[in-house]
Amino acid sequence: MKDRIKHIVAENASEILDIRRHLHANPELSFKEFETSKFVTAALDKWGIPYKNGFVETGIVAHIEGKKPSSKVIALRGDMDALPILEANDVPYKSKNEGVMHACGHDVHTSCVMGVAKALHSLRDEFEGTVKIIFQPGEERLPGGASLMIKEGALENPKASSILGQHVLPELEVGKVGFRSGMYMASADEVYFTVKGKGGHAALQHYLIDPVLITSHIIVALQQVVSRRCKPGVPCVLSFGSVHANGATNVIPNEVQVQGTFRTMDEEWRKEAHIIMKKMAEEMASSMGATCDFRVDVGYPFVYNDETLTAFAQSAAKDYLGEENVVDLDMRMTGEDFSFYTQHMPGCFYRLGVRNESKGLISGLHTPTFNVDEKCLEVGTGLMAYIAYRQLTV
Repeated sequence: MKDRIKHIVAENASEILDIRRHLHANPELSFKEFETSKFVTAALDKWGIPYKNGFVETGIVAHIEGKKPSSKVIALRGDMDALPILEANDVPYKSKNEGVMHACGHDVHTSCVMGVAKALHSLRDEFEGTVKIIFQPGEERLPGGASLMIKEGALENPKASSILGQHVLPELEVGKVGFRSGMYMASADEVYFTVKGKGGHAALQHYLIDPVLITSHIIVALQQVVSRRCKPGVPCVLSFGSVHANGATNVIPNEVQVQGTFRTMDEEWRKEAHIIMKKMAEEMASSMGATCDFRVDVGYPFVYNDETLTAFAQSAAKDYLGEENVVDLDMRMTGEDFSFYTQHMPGCFYRLGVRNESKGLISGLHTPTFNVDEKCLEVGTGLMAYIAYRQLTV
């Protein structure tokens, strides 16, 4: 079966490549993937693959049914949305939608799961059970398309028992894949606070309540939440990327607005830290005569890869690609809404190598020059199809 899947994927390689280039040239932002959704459903119709659409408007769930559809149900996920980035690549399939770009590889993810759908559909008489293929909107934007698709029943009727997802990794050479069991990616919360004081002439500080100075104290003090309150061994990050005062060399503003991110891999500590940060910021501002409006927008949970499923998938990957092409991954403090699925069932989220230094394909995710070695399409499609098939035949 391994050789059959490789043969089927090779036969469909040019079509999968065309799909990826079409998607890359026509990116759409989170929860606005209307044309992408039409493109996917048109392909599914052409291939005779049944599906349900309209989840969160643009989401789709395709069903590949084997000989006994209800015997076992597994899910595969591909996200479809792009980012608000102006593409700088000079390629024939460069984004036609100015200021929107597939800079996170979701065009690759969608192309691969489309290829998986076509491959497994042709093999449906060779396995028992059902494969649900989830074409998901809105991974890049809170509250996350995964959470909304789950609420709208994407995992039900029939109910899936496990889920696989893959994501491009530009640090990893094309032809290789990576796995990590257990804690893998961090929860991702957005932190916002506004310090309000009394502005005025910068030379007359004795008349003022300086929100810039107070904000600087709060930012420094909040780092103690990570360094002094978090238990050793729990990954945790607090970073602030936007501090907006809108004053001048001789003008102290009335308020300062701050935005940042808080990330960890412990849900109990996550909730506790939100309370500690809010109390610390508000009380520190009050002690200096100011006020602080502090809020945390709760984002994605942390990604936990089920040990049994990940070991199974990693073993299948070694069989399919060769042991030398399967690597162990480190933890990452980036976030992923795939984590919502893993709260409902065992999941495995692994990485697909796309790097090729000889071709200059080395740019990081979320950059204007991100691109992939398109050999990854055959690897990603074939491997996911093989893992899914193996799951249904054990």
